[in-house]
Amino acid sequence: MSESGDSDVSWVFYKDRPDWSDVTPVSEDDGPTPVVVIAHSEKFEDVYDYFRAVLKANELSERALQLTKDAVELNPANYTVWQYRRDLLQALGTDLKSELEYVESVIKQSPKNYQVWHHRRVLIEWLQDPSLELEVTGDALQQDPKNYHAWQHRQWAIKTFGLFDKEMDFVDHLINEDVRNNSAWNQRYFVMNNHNGWSDFNVQKEICYTLEKIKFVKNNESAWNYLRGVLLHDKRGISGNAVVTSFCEDLYKNRCRSTYLLAFIIDICEENLRKGESSCLYNSERAIELCQALATKYDKVRSKYWDYLSEKIKILQNNIKNDQENNIV
Repeated sequence: MSESGDSDVSWVFYKDRPDWSDVTPVSEDDGPTPVVVIAHSEKFEDVYDYFRAVLKANELSERALQLTKDAVELNPANYTVWQYRRDLLQALGTDLKSELEYVESVIKQSPKNYQVWHHRRVLIEWLQDPSLELEVTGDALQQDPKNYHAWQHRQWAIKTFGLFDKEMDFVDHLINEDVRNNSAWNQRYFVMNNHNGWSDFNVQKEICYTLEKIKFVKNNESAWNYLRGVLLHDKRGISGNAVVTSFCEDLYKNRCRSTYLLAFIIDICEENLRKGESSCLYNSERAIELCQALATKYDKVRSKYWDYLSEKIKILQNNIKNDQENNIV
């Protein structure tokens, strides 16, 4: 959707349409000294001059509704056009089912346009009918699995109307297609957090699921982040789940040096340190050693961060040691 319609020989300017002869167009007013003058096509200026006119007059008519469609065609991100169109839909009692079809066609042309998704959301709220939303968002995500606006709309529809039943199957499909799809992992957490719940059984089930995906791609930040999120709901914490710690150690012993694995082991060490639990495997010395390895070899780009984290752990270690000595005294 753009100004490409200028090449359409059948287009008739609004200024040349007899049924619009009663309207005086309103030109754009950028003031006496505009900073940047945008060069619009003649068609764009014609449509928006007449749009400003009907908006100023608050004309509620079928021709104004059609005019908004032409305005959307030229600029689908114009909030004022969409809002005025909604006013017209309500005033004219327009069939909202046909409006949904129209909006779907706009989404296909402009899938990352916030205004059109917002318009669709308002329509669904008016209709109280979300029956097409999983399909529409699914089609958009098939084209771009990381379309934020489609995900946002999908989550809204699912949560508002309780459409959770088949969502985990949808998420599984996306993750199986691309295990690095961070949006799909985020949606999985959304379903768990808002529907399935974090019973101990579900926590352990999600841990096992995630570990299997990490086995497949060990350097996958999305899966490691999801694992951290799941473990927030494990009363044993990051360091207390034997399945997770054994998995990490197996990877490490098999010479896996994924930055995400090493960072995870550092987190285990730090949590152990904060809990005051002694461990020959997860302690401050190992955490500092891994920070140095990341800074100098495995993640040089973020060397300053790992140096900072190393110093932070040293300070934490000293503070704990001082507290212990003061308690003894």
